[in-house]
Amino acid sequence: MKQIYFCCLLLGSLFANAQTEIDGIMMSKKQLCTGAVYQYSAWDNYWEGSFKRDNQNLGTVSNNNISVNANYGVSDKLNVIVSLPYITTKASAGTLKGQNGLQDFSATVKYMPIEKTIGDATYSLYTIAGISIPTTNYVADYLPLSIGSQSRTGTFRLMGDYQKGHFFTTLSGAYLKRAKITIDRNAYFTNEMIYSNEVAMPDVINVNFRMGYRSSRLIAEAIVDNQVTQGGFDITQNNMPFPSNTMNAVKVGVHTKYTFPKKEALSLVGGFNRVLDGRNVGQTNAVYAGLFYIINFNKK
Repeated sequence: MKQIYFCCLLLGSLFANAQTEIDGIMMSKKQLCTGAVYQYSAWDNYWEGSFKRDNQNLGTVSNNNISVNANYGVSDKLNVIVSLPYITTKASAGTLKGQNGLQDFSATVKYMPIEKTIGDATYSLYTIAGISIPTTNYVADYLPLSIGSQSRTGTFRLMGDYQKGHFFTTLSGAYLKRAKITIDRNAYFTNEMIYSNEVAMPDVINVNFRMGYRSSRLIAEAIVDNQVTQGGFDITQNNMPFPSNTMNAVKVGVHTKYTFPKKEALSLVGGFNRVLDGRNVGQTNAVYAGLFYIINFNKK
């Protein structure tokens, strides 16, 4: 159960989920799925613009992320999802100090207006809208060790799902609208000198494709995710990243979810993902695992 949140791709991002805003699964009416996911991600190579390099002043930059999540079924067609992560960052070399703290609270409404079975195949359409809001006054202008961007973000996603037997495919596209942020300096350089403490954050377009096996006991899927910043600028040579940099990434991963046969309310999730190509992002490898429990509020 996550968000796709866009804090900073240099830190990596979660694929981890149980029932989320980005898969073709809905919680039933008056059921609550709650749990936590732990993710570890790290990189030692990154793209400075389109140039791939390392940085011995940073070494390996790592990110530990613990996210608490909940998904409630208002109805069989309408779910409300919330999430809050605690993030710790660290660099293995140099003098930059890692950061830690609560990041952004996200709330998402997931609605399935269409679900139609034709023959032995089921087609579903989803509309998803969400917001994320920083919960603490963490420092955004401290990349790549900041825990987030401090930008209030609104997301709208359209998603289609196809399932025939146990085989499924899911395709979705999202637009992320990001608000300006305020940093602790009165001037900064992008492609020009700007005399202000306000930073205009570029919006983001995300496309996510997944396919695999789905049953009531087991989900196993392969995922391709492409995130493209709508504007921004490149990291200048041998300089630190900046919150409004262009941050593009193509990621691939695998995700599994297993529901225990004798405890159907309990499920285990896990997976791995890697950034294959990008711009102003780290070549991140991430691994995650989580445990979720369903509480049924329906009257017996």
